[in-house]
Amino acid sequence: MTQHISLTRYLVEQQREHGNIPSQLRLLIEVVARACKRIAISVNKGALGEVLGSAGTENVQGEVQKKLDVISNEVLIEANEWGGHLAAMASEEMDDIHVVPNRYPQGEYLLLFDPLDGSSNIDVNVSIGTIFSVLTKPEGQIGVSDQDFLQAGQRQAAAGYCVYGPQTTLVLTVGSGVVMFTLDREQGTFVLTNDNVQIPADTKEFAVNMSNQRHWAAPVQRYIGECLEGKSGARGKDFNMRWVGSMVADVHRILCRGGVFLYPWDSREPTKPGKLRLMYEANPMAFLVEQAGGMATNGLERIMDLQPTQLHERVSVVLGSRNEVQVVTDYHRNAS
Repeated sequence: MTQHISLTRYLVEQQREHGNIPSQLRLLIEVVARACKRIAISVNKGALGEVLGSAGTENVQGEVQKKLDVISNEVLIEANEWGGHLAAMASEEMDDIHVVPNRYPQGEYLLLFDPLDGSSNIDVNVSIGTIFSVLTKPEGQIGVSDQDFLQAGQRQAAAGYCVYGPQTTLVLTVGSGVVMFTLDREQGTFVLTNDNVQIPADTKEFAVNMSNQRHWAAPVQRYIGECLEGKSGARGKDFNMRWVGSMVADVHRILCRGGVFLYPWDSREPTKPGKLRLMYEANPMAFLVEQAGGMATNGLERIMDLQPTQLHERVSVVLGSRNEVQVVTDYHRNAS
């Protein structure tokens, strides 16, 4: 009989055998995982739990919040603020950072999260997820400020996401590869189901919102045009297109079987470099993709080399199978 390895056991063994997961980071990951289980329960209840529909409020980006956006944000804050492993948190759904209250001990880590990615899919029962990123608080700092969070993605201590689909799956990296855990609902435990996630370097699948095609810059137009031309075109092969409308779901598919995901700049908001958030979405996903052998750029530069200048900064994203991301990036560099 196959021996099931729980998330807790995996983290303890990694800490014991390889020393790459400090005890406070291990505790933080376990707390985030427990919070994701609570969110999964709310997601699974759907209309029965009266969690569908709009909350009637907007987040800092001016987006209408769903009830589950607010619930998930509160769950993650409540679960993490008292454990002693965090100094502060930042969320896509909050204007400002949330510093751990003085009544609780402060730890050395900073947690950033998108509590529920893919909100437009909530009410139609399509996969959504939670994305998180962990940074180490700069040494010698008194108190915590926004500036402490403005670190390049390459300084992440850990990153991951939990996708709420037919199975609830937790995907994690601490800088030594990517692992996947599936929630055993009967036991209430995340169980290791893939300990060596690798993205194929080549692919014939791309994910992009084609309804925005007319707004893209020339390099993206060129790349997608060549994909659509198929075997008779410059690329000499047929491509399939997939688009879930939830970054977690689209990236999860790429981690499982390859592909390239694009969310580029478009001319409707020319002053914004992209729509996705660098700190809450692009950096953690780039960390996972690179650790699985893939590549992630903003079209010109490696995403994890970008120096953030503000907490809710946006960015263009091209990530996934290395060879396809390189093609898109070369087209941008040649054009510039």
